[in-house]
Amino acid sequence: MLISAYVLLAASLLGATRAADYPFDLTTLSAPDGSITAKFVSFGATMTELWVKDRKGKPRDVILGYDDNSQLLTDPAHPVFNPIVGRYANRIRNGKCHECQVTLHGGIYGWDRRNWTIVSRTRTSVTYKHVDNADEGFPGVVTAFAKHEVSNGGVLKTTVSATATQKTPIMLTQHIYWNLDAFQDGSNNILNHHLKVDASRVIALDSFALPTGDFINVTNSPFDFRREQQIGARWDNTVDLCGSGCQGYDHAWVYDNDASRNVGTSLWSDLSGIKVDISTNQPATQVYTSFWLDTPRKATHGGPSLSYGRWSAVAIEQEGYLDAINTPEWGVDQIYDPSRPFFWSSTYKFSTRP
Repeated sequence: MLISAYVLLAASLLGATRAADYPFDLTTLSAPDGSITAKFVSFGATMTELWVKDRKGKPRDVILGYDDNSQLLTDPAHPVFNPIVGRYANRIRNGKCHECQVTLHGGIYGWDRRNWTIVSRTRTSVTYKHVDNADEGFPGVVTAFAKHEVSNGGVLKTTVSATATQKTPIMLTQHIYWNLDAFQDGSNNILNHHLKVDASRVIALDSFALPTGDFINVTNSPFDFRREQQIGARWDNTVDLCGSGCQGYDHAWVYDNDASRNVGTSLWSDLSGIKVDISTNQPATQVYTSFWLDTPRKATHGGPSLSYGRWSAVAIEQEGYLDAINTPEWGVDQIYDPSRPFFWSSTYKFSTRP
């Protein structure tokens, strides 16, 4: 593959000092039973492909991305395709938290825009390391390890552990864009996908999409996915929900139950028959129906002559209460220090429906 001088220079600046650390060096993990194959690059500890079988036994790549993974670095649209996001994911009011000043998803060069180092790799797992040296104005140094692993029965699990040298806010997520049809059989969006979220509350947002401190009771509203609904079932009622002129969802649901013991979120498609059940140790999930997405597709999704457009995928992000560090009335502690490490875990279990 021809790599531009710009990308090579960027790789050097990002710390690619040996072959295994090259930002776009591909790692492929496959479960022994062939039920799941996942591919990753060091840049952002990003998942680039995820192959699972549909009801007919045919593998489909069910996440969005690029054929040329170096576009994760150079694409000006920067849709945040499937990386680990930090040091503080999602939103921060006024871009500030005590001594730090950042923007959406941890800053202009957050963890999704950094080269992680491979520290171990097997046929079924890979572990990456990133040292955040007080980047983007956050206090202290944070050392993080992200481990991706696949196992029999169609299981993908990602864990991230992080330790800080001094008090600092930490909130992470894995920003995965799903389309369980993989743009096959005439499917171009996720409005017919079924969604179930074990949550009776959604974090209320102001006109800048920042938490007000209140919660929305989902009863009799377009936010109610406690019983499965097609994502587009109440679509006419989602106009302006995700911002002025935006149709769809971009909100955080707070789980009613411990999502590490119960499935927090389920997504499935009647067309492919593929279902994913998500369990996590996090208290909330952000669901974004990709209104602002406009990026060329992978070859396996129809190729670059077609685009991933609005509503073509749904991002489902397991995370903490967004902007809790600026919403003290919630009583949610997102400040970590040497005596209090951070740990994030999510498991994605795939199956098929008849």
